[in-house]
Amino acid sequence: LFRSDARSGKNHEFQYEGGIVSFVEFLTQRKTPLHPKPIYITSEKDSVIIEIALQWTDGYSEQIFSFANNINTHDGGTHVTGFKSALTRSLNAYMNKANLLKDLKGENLEGEDIREGMTAVISVKLPSPQFEGQTKGKLGNSEMEGVVKSMVSERLNSYFEENPGVAKKIAGKIIEAARARVAARNARNLVRRKSALEVGSLPGKLADCQEKDPKFSELYLVEGDS
Repeated sequence: LFRSDARSGKNHEFQYEGGIVSFVEFLTQRKTPLHPKPIYITSEKDSVIIEIALQWTDGYSEQIFSFANNINTHDGGTHVTGFKSALTRSLNAYMNKANLLKDLKGENLEGEDIREGMTAVISVKLPSPQFEGQTKGKLGNSEMEGVVKSMVSERLNSYFEENPGVAKKIAGKIIEAARARVAARNARNLVRRKSALEVGSLPGKLADCQEKDPKFSELYLVEGDS
């Protein structure tokens, strides 16, 4: 990346020798990575070049930087949508196959669980990019979503099969994120239910027992909408 200031005549050149892999390592340098090297996948087909580097850390926030023809698409776009979709699908498939979701007791993984602590850099190069907005902050080429999704799914599936140790570390992080999300949801529901009781009513057909003496209370177990 080369920048020039015509007012002062100063020039600055920024370059990561290792490309987007080095960029990801720079972004995660103050965190603790779950795997020592970022995952790097790339593909070139029909004049379209896709490069993606990603790494999970012990952090809780996700970072995704995306580029199209070296333009920073800070609002994302179809290439980012395809990446997220493939990421969720690939890790769900791997974790189901490895029987790693049994501890979630039927809860489904969500995209936010999978991307917690993940840093990714997505770079695509295509012949006729279509940007949305004057700032070119979002890629709009509809075909890029499917292209990126297909490539990422194929490459990640192969990577997880070839690197089970890394895959299990990532899966452990994802399961922890899912448990935390479910616990937070249950806590919110408990607070809402308590608030509903305080005003003396529950939504819909629900009602709490008001009798304190167990001699005058009965418990009915029913099926269906009873």
